[in-house]
Amino acid sequence: MTKRERFLNALHGRPVDQTPVWIMRQAGRYLPEYRELKLRHSFVELVRTPDLATEVTLMPLRRFPLDAAIVFSDILVIPEALGQPYRFKDTGGIEMAFKIDSADKVARLNAKDVVERLAYVGDALRQVRYELGSGTALLGFGGSPWTLAAYMVDGGHYNQFAGLRNLYYGDRDLFRSLMSKISEALSEYLKMQVDAGADAIQIFESWGSVCPGADYVDMSLKWIKQVIGALPSDFPVILYSKGMAHHMRDLADTGARALSLDWTVDMRAAVQCVPSGLALQGNLDPIFLNGDSAVVRREATRILNSVNGFKRHIFNLGHGILPEARIDSVEALVETVQNHRHATGNP
Repeated sequence: MTKRERFLNALHGRPVDQTPVWIMRQAGRYLPEYRELKLRHSFVELVRTPDLATEVTLMPLRRFPLDAAIVFSDILVIPEALGQPYRFKDTGGIEMAFKIDSADKVARLNAKDVVERLAYVGDALRQVRYELGSGTALLGFGGSPWTLAAYMVDGGHYNQFAGLRNLYYGDRDLFRSLMSKISEALSEYLKMQVDAGADAIQIFESWGSVCPGADYVDMSLKWIKQVIGALPSDFPVILYSKGMAHHMRDLADTGARALSLDWTVDMRAAVQCVPSGLALQGNLDPIFLNGDSAVVRREATRILNSVNGFKRHIFNLGHGILPEARIDSVEALVETVQNHRHATGNP
């Protein structure tokens, strides 16, 4: 069984010989080869240049025997393609060129021809697919409509995203107009990723936790469901909604094939209540990779033991890997998952 087959079988609940493992935000500042490349190219240049994006995507695969690669890009390519550029500040964090704070600015967002504007992502996916061959899974991704809208309305500044929440409660029609444009653009973008060779798509719902629980479905999940519904039938989508595992049944109702859980969730409890047929992904606290590899081995083993016998588990972090991650600890993580699955034969 190839790594690609193993990964997709786990997503679909079919038998696997080993627990698949990959790492969210695989490439980044913890890799010296990435830091060296960043000395010569800006982040946005890396994203927009297919050859460079391919190189960054493959960096962790050259070091670690991961079962899947995720294309190097950023969720904010969608706002930019709609007409709202972004940049990374020297002091850290992101900044949008302007805020979407009026009906006129929403009207100026252009959801047409997004695929053409983001052709560089498709080109990178095709290059990575060629380099990986048929043995390793390839993931595309995008931000959820609500998360994208949060950055677009509040300008990239985290303030509990009060601007977007006020828009929802104060002007429901304008809110829906904005979300419709984002969802249309995102749907076409993700379909393009499927056509370019992605085996699965991960949707990142980073800011669902600022939604009041009673309105979470209307604010966010209905739009995710619309996007997933626009993809080919039964195409596997992994939904990561940080801080919202208590909405597991609502998350499952979006049509996602797998739910990716953050590190605050007890995986043993999640296995007991996950809706039938859904896969689970997660959920090591990424901060463990900043420290001693012995701790990584212990904590990864604890998670593996907690889901022992559950056939639809993909090992991953509970959030993106941090810049301070130690390479020896990442190696220890991958080895621990492999050794555990080889020893038990019961992922």
